[in-house]
Amino acid sequence: MSTKSLAGALLAAATAAVLAAAPAAAVDGPPTGATPGSKAGAQGSVYRDTHVSAATATKMLAAVLAAAEGTDRVSAAIVDRNGTIIAKVRGDGAGPLSVDSAIAKAKTAAHFCRPTSEMAGVVEGNPRLADIPGSLFLAGGVPVPGTPVCLAGIGVGGAPSGDTDEQYARAGLAEMGGGGK
Repeated sequence: MSTKSLAGALLAAATAAVLAAAPAAAVDGPPTGATPGSKAGAQGSVYRDTHVSAATATKMLAAVLAAAEGTDRVSAAIVDRNGTIIAKVRGDGAGPLSVDSAIAKAKTAAHFCRPTSEMAGVVEGNPRLADIPGSLFLAGGVPVPGTPVCLAGIGVGGAPSGDTDEQYARAGLAEMGGGGK
């Protein structure tokens, strides 16, 4: 099965599962009348926030695999701004550490709201940042921008260079309409 066929099958299966499990009113973004960070409910006890849906994350991962098809064997992950995994995939033939690398890059991009390629210089000036558990300051992670904070991070691992990983991550970001440039 080609990577493109795998990506299509993955997208179809995940979308069907998400739609079957989600309530009919579920949408990407805040509920009607709510804004990111607003509180709702009679006592103001429910916190609502904007997140990347599982269906959107799956489309983003499919775009990563499609961008790498025929060139590199990669894995990719999308985490929310807290670092919780929304979706991940190990591409056909991707190395055993590529998934962990992708997750760590996604978390780092989401937490710092900066591409991980920019973070290497920051770590040189403050080496204690490298001690943050679960962080990886290698190119290949990009934030998913939101207002007023990052919505998520997308990370890719397994290509011969971090710059190539980042190129694939930006292809996933572009799928969401995040500009991927």
